[in-house]
Amino acid sequence: MSPSKKLTGRAIAVLATDGFEYSELTEPKRLLEEAGAEVQVIAPGDAREIKGWKGGDWAGSVPVDMKLEDADAADFDALVLPGGVINPDKLRTQPAAVELVKAFASAGKTVAAICHGPWTLINAGQVDGRKVTSWPSLRQDLENAGAKWEDREVVRDGNLITSRKPDDIPAFADAVIEALAA
Repeated sequence: MSPSKKLTGRAIAVLATDGFEYSELTEPKRLLEEAGAEVQVIAPGDAREIKGWKGGDWAGSVPVDMKLEDADAADFDALVLPGGVINPDKLRTQPAAVELVKAFASAGKTVAAICHGPWTLINAGQVDGRKVTSWPSLRQDLENAGAKWEDREVVRDGNLITSRKPDDIPAFADAVIEALAA
């Protein structure tokens, strides 16, 4: 199979809301779609689009494909959690978002979070005893939740994939592709 079509037939959910780091949603989505995956953006509420954040200000919007309330982990092969400070801070306080993360994890499906995205993993109880990375300001939160934090571009611990920042997006997307192509 050609490298560009490794994920043909795979479905990936991206869970986000207003305030996601623009590049951390749009670039992995593009790279995963180029690899052949069908990627759907899932957001809480009735929003038809969600607004991204870039460089300290609002950036572009992306269309929402599915309401969080209608999402079922059984319909997807993996979950991606983009960062941005606002986005995961909102999601981690929403029971439906936390339950969706738990459903992916308990099914052994790939869960990938970048930058501030691991905040939601904490609330979903998915970091205790796990190796992770994140934006440096989350290190203490993750360690307090029992994680073993590492300062690396990508950390993979079983079905959990984490990355630090936008510069790590190519390696982050490659790790998700590798996990799903196996």
